[in-house]
Amino acid sequence: MNNILTLHEAIAVVLLSKENRTATIHEISKEIGERGLYHQKSGDIALPEQIRLRTHTNTKAGKQYSHLFEYIETDKVRLK
Repeated sequence: MNNILTLHEAIAVVLLSKENRTATIHEISKEIGERGLYHQKSGDIALPEQIRLRTHTNTKAGKQYSHLFEYIETDKVRLK
């Protein structure tokens, strides 16, 4: 199945619907799955871990999206 959204776009869609645009990576992962916003191609890395990698500025992928996301607590992400 092809994805219409990229993972970082799916994360943003979920966070836009949350109070204070904030949620844990596990809440984001669950809602992405329930809403069918993004499907893993390989399944090698669990979706919560992929979300952490895309949103945490200490990772290479996270730095690329630092203009979109910020960590406010352990495993809690806010849309900027």
